Amino acid sequence: MGTDTLSIGVLGYGFMGKAHANALGRLPLFFPDAPDVSLDVLCGRDADAAREAADRFGFADVETDWRDAIERVDVLYNLGPNDVHVEPSIRALDEGVHVLCEKPLAPTLDGAKRMAEAAARSDAVAATAFNYRFVPAIEYARQLIADGVLGEIRHVRARYLQDWLVDPDAPWSWRLDADSAGAGALGDLGAHSIDLAQFLVDDVTAVSGQCTTFVDERPDDDGRSRSVTVDDAFSAQATLACGATATFEATRCATGHKNTNAIEVEGTEGAIRFDLERLNELDVLRGDDRGFETVLVTDPDDPYIEHWWPPGHTIGWEHTFVHENAAFLRAAADGDDYEPDFGTGRDVQRVVDAIQRSDERREWVSL
Repeated sequence: MGTDTLSIGVLGYGFMGKAHANALGRLPLFFPDAPDVSLDVLCGRDADAAREAADRFGFADVETDWRDAIERVDVLYNLGPNDVHVEPSIRALDEGVHVLCEKPLAPTLDGAKRMAEAAARSDAVAATAFNYRFVPAIEYARQLIADGVLGEIRHVRARYLQDWLVDPDAPWSWRLDADSAGAGALGDLGAHSIDLAQFLVDDVTAVSGQCTTFVDERPDDDGRSRSVTVDDAFSAQATLACGATATFEATRCATGHKNTNAIEVEGTEGAIRFDLERLNELDVLRGDDRGFETVLVTDPDDPYIEHWWPPGHTIGWEHTFVHENAAFLRAAADGDDYEPDFGTGRDVQRVVDAIQRSDERREWVSL
């Protein structure tokens, strides 16, 4: 909009709205080279709820129609339910507004393709919010793999386990509806694991998957029974373009697991292990028989850490969003390329879609 300050609009004020608002508030203090931003518009269907959230998050104004919000900003954060990712993002990109959209990019592969096509024809930056790429230990692992420290990669093993749906009486939400979400644990959690595997190692080329729903109905806020039309859990075998074999697993019914986002990569010369519940640590095996070394990734020369605290002073989950926002907003301000973009989100959606088709057909599906 012709100034050095980026005008920010956010669609959605739930869990992700709070995470990104927190990140935007941290940028001036810890990333002074990040662009200046103005928190101008928070958009939601309920004007009163949006106003209350805007006051808490520090936004100047609210809109109840995302079309009106787009007209007022330079940057749109699309943080609503999955079924509102497609049209607002496309509209914004067509009008030259930069977009960061939460994952999965869309409820369906067709929607993700349309979004990637809109990004390709726009001069605006289009970002898919795979925030776990911005964990310092993950970036450190990627450097080790790219430098050949692990040798030829043979195995990738990724799992994302949560327990918030273990109780059969846990309440129904939009995340349990196929029309709104597209997929359950597969799209919500598995998308992160698929992206990390492709970020760290190589593209998925074929899958054999299974999706399971343990509880078919759950009570809504009014006590009425609502159908669950997505998976509670999935598992998949996969092959990668480099010839490595991979396994993926995600569930929202894993008793005792709050947020186990773990990935292991094994090669001919070494291996790495990571778990989000130990976010600052990376287990590294460097080609000998002495076992894994636990590396604390908090030194100033580690990825992103120069912006934070002295060595050993750990960072947390919220900081991944700060790193992500700094990179995205720099790209938006400078007109640079950004990864992960909408093409990345579409490619992850291709794997999600292939796993769903494999489950339906009970056969391997090639991408």
